[in-house]
Amino acid sequence: MSAQPNPIGAKSVLALVVLTIVLMLVGFIWLPSVQSDFSARGVWDAICRAAGVPTNWSGDDKTRTGRIATNVVLDRSMARVGSADSVGRGATLALNNCTMCHGARGMTASNAPNLAGQYPEVIIKQLNDYNAGKRGSAIMETLARKLSERDIADVAAYYASLPKARTAPTTYDESLPALVRVGDPLRNIAPCIACHGGVDQKFGAPWLEGMPRDYLTAELRAFRNGSRANDAEAQMRNMARAMTDQEIEEVAVFYARKAAPEGH
Repeated sequence: MSAQPNPIGAKSVLALVVLTIVLMLVGFIWLPSVQSDFSARGVWDAICRAAGVPTNWSGDDKTRTGRIATNVVLDRSMARVGSADSVGRGATLALNNCTMCHGARGMTASNAPNLAGQYPEVIIKQLNDYNAGKRGSAIMETLARKLSERDIADVAAYYASLPKARTAPTTYDESLPALVRVGDPLRNIAPCIACHGGVDQKFGAPWLEGMPRDYLTAELRAFRNGSRANDAEAQMRNMARAMTDQEIEEVAVFYARKAAPEGH
């Protein structure tokens, strides 16, 4: 006697197939299509976008215009403590080139970034990117192109030697914006605190505590719209692209408030 087909089982399989198709359409087509930067470039791009992974694994690190984002290869030697001679020479170079915007001791009330205590490899990378035109700024590009490799290393050594006198390290024992504390894994946003000092620092990532709010806001927006593109492997662009104006403001206000009062 042959077994009779189970109509309930058949209907369940059919319902599962239909549900799978609907979920794929929602995840790969509808959800990506409502994003402001959506562009339909094929099934593979849609799958990668939905999964939060790169569509191109070649590692050539190019911007949308096809330019290489940065020529700088970070090396641990960049983080070495500079000699007294290097720090002294860097102080002279900074006095002649940097203090008008960045302050006499690397701390400023202007919208320029505070450089006191900044990691040396960060300053070396950014100056080299300005030198090569990978990061845009008429003033900084002009100044950086006058500096030799040694000059850049000495300036970095000088600013790294200065104490972070007005900044307090971020810890988990305080109220933190969601993106600073945990990020947003569903949007491929890593927590700021994991890379930018305080709790942990990813080699080459800048110290952000005490940075001017307007500076942070402008740079995050520049990463988001692609006008700043000197981040290796588009790491910051990929995260900032998913951030809202409100989230950018919250992160900028938080780090700007990490500046301690003058004289402390």
